[in-house]
Amino acid sequence: MKSQRNTSASLIRPLTISLSLVNPNTVPATATTVQSTARSHSLLADYAVLVKPRVSVMVLITAAAGFYLGSLRSGISPFHIGLVEALFGIAMVTAGSSVLNQALERTTDLLMPRTLDRPMAQRRISLAHGLTIGFILTFAGSLYLAYTTNLITGTITLLTAVAYVAVYTPLKRLTTLNTFIGAFPGALPPLIGWTAARGDIEWPAVALFAILFVWQFPHFMAIGWMYRRDYASAGIRVTAAQQPTTWAARSSVIQALFYAVIMIPASLWPYWLGITGKPYAIAACILGAWYLYSTIRFAGILKNPEAPETRATARQLLKVSVMYLPLLLLAMMLNAQGRLFFQ
Repeated sequence: MKSQRNTSASLIRPLTISLSLVNPNTVPATATTVQSTARSHSLLADYAVLVKPRVSVMVLITAAAGFYLGSLRSGISPFHIGLVEALFGIAMVTAGSSVLNQALERTTDLLMPRTLDRPMAQRRISLAHGLTIGFILTFAGSLYLAYTTNLITGTITLLTAVAYVAVYTPLKRLTTLNTFIGAFPGALPPLIGWTAARGDIEWPAVALFAILFVWQFPHFMAIGWMYRRDYASAGIRVTAAQQPTTWAARSSVIQALFYAVIMIPASLWPYWLGITGKPYAIAACILGAWYLYSTIRFAGILKNPEAPETRATARQLLKVSVMYLPLLLLAMMLNAQGRLFFQ
């Protein structure tokens, strides 16, 4: 009897997912039943999914780099309570933005296997519950930053959240330009870290913003190609999901290559501004060449865009992009103002 029940459950699950592609309005209750029978979810685990921990960690790493470099620019140690306060406030706003994003995308999430089990999509957390958490974290975090760091940091952080939730998220269903527009709030964390330390927007902060802005495109083209079928079925407009597939592949590759080439001079901007030394410039060139080489390999999807192997090619670029950025920032921090590590 036990094996019979397990077999029945395994047959129901694919049927539920396929029904969601036909009529999403009839799915939530059924999907909830299937998911809850498959495994239990604690409220704490659902909260962890809502705040997108991996995205939040990357935001905090880039913000911390900006704070570190800004502190050294001021001639003070970056290791003080101000760093903790800045990262805490940024983490609150980032978490709040992620929750609000999932609130807006709860129906879309039902249409993609990798997001199907999110708590708001499955109604384990209600819309009112999610909105309350999201707004509290976003506004409380912004006010906290304005109080503990400075007004400009609190304001920019709040505007970043608004741009991400109220502009970028709705545009994902309207135009492929959402990737370009979404890259603006996505590139602001290191600038926010800098303003938290310095209290002003300066050219080095703009350089950090530019690096993160350019870095995102090969990264997102790889993600888009990996999940292009999911995005297409959910009605999310990304370059990789456009038709015909050959055009989508060509456009994805052209954009990825264009920004991978620009990444090299963009990554050298901190050196030209004098906030790093030659060791960083050498490291930036080596890392940039690695990123570009990986993007050139990504161009292999043009040979046969429909082939299943192209997903592995895109995944390889994604892995390199995720390693590239922290390594570049680490090199920048180790060689800040031409010194080897902090003195």
